[in-house]
Amino acid sequence: MKLQNKVAVITGGAMGNGLGIAKVFLKEGAKIAILDYDEKIAETVNNLNKNNNVLGYKLDIRDVNKVNEAIKDIHEKWGKIDILVNNAGVCKLKPFMEMEDELRDFHFDINIKGTWNVTKAILRYMEKGSIINLSSVTGPMVADSGEVAYATTKAALIGFTKGLAAELASKNIRVNAIMPGYIMTPMVEGMAKESNEENPNSVVDGIAQGIPMKRLGTIEELGNLAAFLASDESSYITASGIVIDGGSTLPETMTMGV
Repeated sequence: MKLQNKVAVITGGAMGNGLGIAKVFLKEGAKIAILDYDEKIAETVNNLNKNNNVLGYKLDIRDVNKVNEAIKDIHEKWGKIDILVNNAGVCKLKPFMEMEDELRDFHFDINIKGTWNVTKAILRYMEKGSIINLSSVTGPMVADSGEVAYATTKAALIGFTKGLAAELASKNIRVNAIMPGYIMTPMVEGMAKESNEENPNSVVDGIAQGIPMKRLGTIEELGNLAAFLASDESSYITASGIVIDGGSTLPETMTMGV
């Protein structure tokens, strides 16, 4: 119960990585508030809320006023906020020269500005604690064709993490980033369909074959890493980007070696 008596806010917690984080945080004793604009949030909150320890807010993190209202309400209900996980993010594949400005801004406004909005709202109430930003290996380390907008935003979140960590260290607030490789989430399923609409499973199988551990990660495995970074067990870690990718960024080539 490493998060006993902690209050955590998780964006994009209705499904995917955010859901995995929410499940682990609850198991470790935290109260959680989920911010998500997907209709699935009501079902998720209902399924998780066994001991009145889950709040849900259906909102778009691009809406500063709605974000501020939700964070204020969380603080009024539970009296404090110890942990923020900026998990909400989007990825739509499209070649750079074919990408409309609207789709570019869709990525920037949610992945960067939305993270900025929620973080600023939280810091009005957080006296000490941990902020965890979901970056990616995509952008800072690797990239595939069609991922320019997504890669740009995820690389930006590493800069955001380091800059914010420098400002908040003296206030006993740690800021770190998680850099996932391929985790089996609805986002990955959607990207697989964009890559091969007729046989998306072949895309997922191909991804797995390129990973030394020969599988995609689970949302619970990512949740366990987030719980570590949120807890006092990581009390001397800040400004770091932690890779969780099954070794996918390890191989120099796909054919060399014995």
